[in-house]
Amino acid sequence: MTIATVIMAAGQGTRMKSQMPKMIHTLNGRPLITYAVSLAEQVGDIPPVVVIGHSAETVRKAVQVDARFAIQQEQLGTGHAVLQAAALLKERADYVLVWAADMPLLTAASLELLLETQKQNDGPFSLLTLFTEKPRGFGRIVRDTSGALQAIVEEAQATPEELAIRELNPGFYCFDAEWLWRVLPDLPLSSKGEYYLTDLVALAVERGENISTSEIADAVEAMGINTRAHLAEAEALLRERINRSWMERGVTMIDPTTTYIGSDVTIGLDTIVLPNTHITGSSTIGAACTIGPNSIVRDTEIGDRCKVESSVLEQAVLEDEVDIGPFGHLRRGAHLAAGVHMGNFGEVKNSYLGPGVKLGHFSYVGDANIGARTNIGAGTITCNFTMDGQKHKTSIGTDTFIGSDSMLVAPLNIGSRSGTGAGSVVTKDVPDDALAVGVPARVIRRFAKDG
Repeated sequence: MTIATVIMAAGQGTRMKSQMPKMIHTLNGRPLITYAVSLAEQVGDIPPVVVIGHSAETVRKAVQVDARFAIQQEQLGTGHAVLQAAALLKERADYVLVWAADMPLLTAASLELLLETQKQNDGPFSLLTLFTEKPRGFGRIVRDTSGALQAIVEEAQATPEELAIRELNPGFYCFDAEWLWRVLPDLPLSSKGEYYLTDLVALAVERGENISTSEIADAVEAMGINTRAHLAEAEALLRERINRSWMERGVTMIDPTTTYIGSDVTIGLDTIVLPNTHITGSSTIGAACTIGPNSIVRDTEIGDRCKVESSVLEQAVLEDEVDIGPFGHLRRGAHLAAGVHMGNFGEVKNSYLGPGVKLGHFSYVGDANIGARTNIGAGTITCNFTMDGQKHKTSIGTDTFIGSDSMLVAPLNIGSRSGTGAGSVVTKDVPDDALAVGVPARVIRRFAKDG
């Protein structure tokens, strides 16, 4: 038994009032289309077919996974959209799951329920229905006196009596594949000049074939994105879902309503996330950390027992027991080894700070390698961008003391167990076991080596 998936993503989304296609507007940092495709990968046996039309190439590029694409040159309705996938799926599947890409809160559990409903059905297809007092423009489920499904009436064509029906069709279908491809070309043209997938109900009823339904468990899953207000509403609902999931797995959130966790983030046991914190991208956070408040962690790897207070971390690596902030900034390529302390208003870019390094407040370290247990005094700057327009490296050994307000002019090597005086401008290499002071700095003392 092979399960295929068809995702309808061809519409323009005019109600978004945007120059971008609706499918690439982001939800929790990801394009809308990626939610449907990720879901299809979970429930389908073969790569999903994404039906695209408006801004087709832009949507195609946003998918970024193994998928196939069918082009709907003219947007002539949902039935016409699914028909475009026929050439890619005929004789390749037993069942076809179909839904619209603008429903990012749909879950695999609901699609699996739909699939199981159809497996138990001797008729051609099944669908999920929804009971709610908020119709959101969905079609109405019309049943006969025995409860059998007779029709789906679109809201625009519904009578006042039909509009009062609260069983709705959110548009989640599972078809017998052979029946779908055989009958789909017979869809009638609607009064609006479109072919509606919902009219397959009437075709099945005319043939005396059974259509099964199951009720969707959570009305949130049927929320479609048609406006920016819907997008904001979905953002809040998804954030609530993600945060609850992490709290159930042992993460503490002081104020979940102001905590933003990306879909691809991982967080360890007993970590505390404080208010107004954003953890996004592919970030990973270890156990027993404290992150926040007011922190941004983006595509960053954080070890165990770290503390990040009111700081911004981007594409950085923190090993265990690192302490940053408040108001620190780690930029791309920053790597802080175990036990590093970074004071307030410090900044590190494309540099390695060895185990136990202490970086004083108001300091900047860029394109540098700093040895273990070295102390970088407050106000120290690595001057790595020089008048020749090139960036140069600074290397500092182990157990070295860099005095406050030192200017380290790269390219530069400062040895182990050495030091610079406060306010020094170091333009020449400093050997091991030496003290350099002044502007420009010169070596004034040599320390006796142990032993």
